[in-house]
Amino acid sequence: MAKAKNQVIEGKFKGQYLIKDVNNIVSISYGFFKSYQITKENVEKIELLTAEKSKDIGSSVARGLVGGILLGPVGLVAGALVGKDSNINRFEITYKDGEKSLVEVDKKLGDCILSVKWELEN
Repeated sequence: MAKAKNQVIEGKFKGQYLIKDVNNIVSISYGFFKSYQITKENVEKIELLTAEKSKDIGSSVARGLVGGILLGPVGLVAGALVGKDSNINRFEITYKDGEKSLVEVDKKLGDCILSVKWELEN
């Protein structure tokens, strides 16, 4: 199953990783201890391009096996059905300087970016 790259996949900062600090501010990490914050001060516009949700196959198999050992066939089926969900979000970020980045992030980073999008729109 595909996992979010938490990375800039096109445009400005291509290939650089996104990180979240303790204040839930997402930054693009580049260079030697340098970062660019995704905040309303630095960003002009954020557009959500895709939001994919899928079941983590490895998690479903492991939970099914444990359920099968503990509760037999019923546990096997129930465990397989409750596998973890995986979310992949893609955003186009337009910076105040006019440049753009296409980023792919997981749910945690995506939620933080969506809060900046909400701040920009309200």
